[in-house]
Amino acid sequence: MIVRGLTKTYQRGGNTVLALAGVSLSIPQGSQLAIMGPSGCGKTTLLHCLAGVLRPTSGSIMLDGTELAAMSEGAISQLRLRNFGFVFQDGQLLPELPCQENVAMPLMLAGVSRKNAVTQAQQILMNLGLDGAGPYRPGQLSGGQAQRVAIGRALITNPKVVFADEPTGALDQGTGAEVMGVLTGACSATGASLILVTHDPSVAARLPHEIHMRDGLIDQQVSR
Repeated sequence: MIVRGLTKTYQRGGNTVLALAGVSLSIPQGSQLAIMGPSGCGKTTLLHCLAGVLRPTSGSIMLDGTELAAMSEGAISQLRLRNFGFVFQDGQLLPELPCQENVAMPLMLAGVSRKNAVTQAQQILMNLGLDGAGPYRPGQLSGGQAQRVAIGRALITNPKVVFADEPTGALDQGTGAEVMGVLTGACSATGASLILVTHDPSVAARLPHEIHMRDGLIDQQVSR
């Protein structure tokens, strides 16, 4: 993914707010990047633009030679469904569905039969150390287990990029470290890029690349 001159403005109370002020960066396939910075610095806006959730005001986001901003809403939706995975702070699992169906949902939305999708979901749950958890609902699991289910859902379509927004924010430190190990290991095993927003320096330190944002711009870049 190659980003050039990305800007994003909002209208708020008659005023124009500049959330991104011209961000440029290159994210090679398979790399793992943490985005850090104070509240309001633009890090979540950047994540949402890269994921096709928000359209930038100007600038370019290229993925495999395709310009995301030039894609129709339908094409962007299909891109998110088939090529992007998402992990959120609270998991955003469907509480009424068993874990295996939560994981299988992206495949079923893409047209895969329920039987085949659930079979693949059960395999992913087993790979994530959740063998036997498939029939349980998310509320019957611990917070760390539920986040593993969310990671499984993100990976079920074999995405090119996994976007994670504060994936350990609702977990204690030990459980968060465990979940981060699962997330980074799974992305490495599948070759997916990982782009992660966090406030926690210990979480960012687990990834080989890190950027710090301030006032809508990249203020610092770190590679380990």
